[in-house]
Amino acid sequence: MILRLFGAKIAEGVHIYPTVRITMPWNIEIGETAAIGDRAILYALGAIYIGPRATVSQGAHLCAGSHDISKPDRPLIRPPIKIEQDAWIAADAFVGPGVTIGAGAIVGARAVAMRDVAPRTIVVGNPARVIRTQPSVP
Repeated sequence: MILRLFGAKIAEGVHIYPTVRITMPWNIEIGETAAIGDRAILYALGAIYIGPRATVSQGAHLCAGSHDISKPDRPLIRPPIKIEQDAWIAADAFVGPGVTIGAGAIVGARAVAMRDVAPRTIVVGNPARVIRTQPSVP
């Protein structure tokens, strides 16, 4: 996979659509059998980790970069994003800088996650709000 030539850490069995847009691939790590869908954006100014079996659906946007608005010159900041194992970022969802999506969590279609999402939790809307928590899998 060509992304490895640019420093991305890509495990075996990962599926990445050819229309995915990736900034700074050397800041990306993707676990086994994860999938990145059509037209997804991985804006990896900071580190982006996508765990094993996680899915980032079509049009989703992971944004690991912003500006520090507390300072007048608004310097660039690069907070990491972590998508843990078995999580699903649904179509057109947005995950903001510094956010962790817990294991087995779901960020619903077009949701905007600007805060951490607990494991096995389903969030929807803008801003993302919890609609339920799934039971543990044995």
